[in-house]
Amino acid sequence: MNQDNKIFVIGLPRTGTTSVCNALLNLNIFTAHTAYTEKCFAQAQALADTPIFNDFIYLDTLYPHSKFIYLERDLSKWLPSIRQLLLRMHTNLTRSDGGFNIHIKRCFLNTFDNLTLSNINSDDYLTDCYKKHISNVKAYFINRPDDILFIDIANDKSYRDFCQFLNVEQTLSNDFQLLNAGGKVTAWNSIKHEFKIDSTAKGKIDKHIYPDTI
Repeated sequence: MNQDNKIFVIGLPRTGTTSVCNALLNLNIFTAHTAYTEKCFAQAQALADTPIFNDFIYLDTLYPHSKFIYLERDLSKWLPSIRQLLLRMHTNLTRSDGGFNIHIKRCFLNTFDNLTLSNINSDDYLTDCYKKHISNVKAYFINRPDDILFIDIANDKSYRDFCQFLNVEQTLSNDFQLLNAGGKVTAWNSIKHEFKIDSTAKGKIDKHIYPDTI
């Protein structure tokens, strides 16, 4: 595997990252849904979710010939879904005496700055976070349209566009399998596949997850 040639799924949480990672596995691509060790970055060809959605610019410098997939979602669907997730995560994101690991905290608190319960319950706040993120991505890739794909996996043509972007033949399935519906977040844990890469080292993370040199 060419280490400079990765696939980064940089859509925000609750936009279909698990479904896309599952599709990547079914294309026999080594895939990690979240990545918290250097080993994970070394082994996975495709990576998604945390810390990818926050660190895409830095990752582009580390892996200069990579492809990026941005997952869009209708705001009427995304807002209640991300709200439910952030309300569930709020205490462990904001506590100073533990909670989530440092990479989860850094990425979520940067993307969702000033993460108060009041803001989480505000459609305007969440919408602004979504629009700021996608605007930053579009601005960064404005002169590189061949390096990034924007898709909404709810759209009929999204899987075809996904396969064409990766230059792979479509599998027997002509669509993404929609996982983690209804607010669930654990579907990835139950997936068994030889190309699935562990995000941690038996539950442990690395303080520094990006290699100094490639």
